[in-house]
Amino acid sequence: MQTITSSVPTAKQAKRRTDRSRLLVVGLTTIAAASWWAILVPVAGLTLDARQNGVLQHVGVPAIVISTALLAFAGWALLAVLERYAIGARKAWTIVAVIACLLSLGSPLTGGIGVGAKLGLASFHLLVGAIVILGLRRTALSAVERCYEGNRAA
Repeated sequence: MQTITSSVPTAKQAKRRTDRSRLLVVGLTTIAAASWWAILVPVAGLTLDARQNGVLQHVGVPAIVISTALLAFAGWALLAVLERYAIGARKAWTIVAVIACLLSLGSPLTGGIGVGAKLGLASFHLLVGAIVILGLRRTALSAVERCYEGNRAA
């Protein structure tokens, strides 16, 4: 006799899978941004200077690492909230994340000092945005998994 097993993970399995995967996305995004900085600044000799609210700022690796990690965690938080309250969470999150990434390009393109800095800083926004969007989107629970998770919790 054959036993039929469900392909839908339990709530605990689904949560564990997404939490680990999402933490991995945050880590990989941060490492990628720091590595890109190491290529652009020391190797290529680019100077990443920007003017923010009239103040000249040199963008170093600590600023890159901290802002990248905070952004990735914010994306994770928004996705978790949408998964809890929205039916089309994955689609809604992807749309919001793409719009936010595109809008974020305004800062380096207007604040960067020199063409090299503008393009270099914009490349960080695109790199981080692409990894966060593609990585976190992949971890989003499907509607079936979320419904099953909700039924198990009740």
